[in-house]
Amino acid sequence: MSDEPTNDGHRFDRLPATAAEREVPGRATREEVVDWWVERFGVDPSLFDGYSFWEKGAGKIWIYNGDAPDGVRIEAIGMTFLRTRQEHWKPTTRAASRFGRHATRNVVVLDDEEARRFAAGEDQELDRWDGDWGYLIAAHEIAGGTEPIGVGLYLHGELRSRVPKGSREDLGSLAE
Repeated sequence: MSDEPTNDGHRFDRLPATAAEREVPGRATREEVVDWWVERFGVDPSLFDGYSFWEKGAGKIWIYNGDAPDGVRIEAIGMTFLRTRQEHWKPTTRAASRFGRHATRNVVVLDDEEARRFAAGEDQELDRWDGDWGYLIAAHEIAGGTEPIGVGLYLHGELRSRVPKGSREDLGSLAE
């Protein structure tokens, strides 16, 4: 049996600040999480000042506005933020909704019909996107600003809605 620390799926463990402080193999670091958001979505890293990051389960990262003791045995802390420990990291819909308005990169702004279909969980052809493939923040212009709707996966000219079933909405006609 290895003496190496392991992930405990029943406990929240604080992400180590850097790779040099990592004890659990495969666990993301705070630095890696913030850098990923900066590189993928162009957010200012100071956006995450004051937040702590936690892992519960294999690669389910939570964000909490504040601090808490290490090894917390509770059901939830803050909100789910990011899925790691897979080939491509995926932001959660809640994270996109909360932090997506600060993104300057990999945001696809949808027209009324596209936004309606996306919010309903429908996949759709979207050949006009000329940015990166992968996970994007889908947004819609409303009330003079651009607001995030959720996370989409863009591959081969198709935008796949990743809005969870429980969060899907029928927006009807946005032009009404």
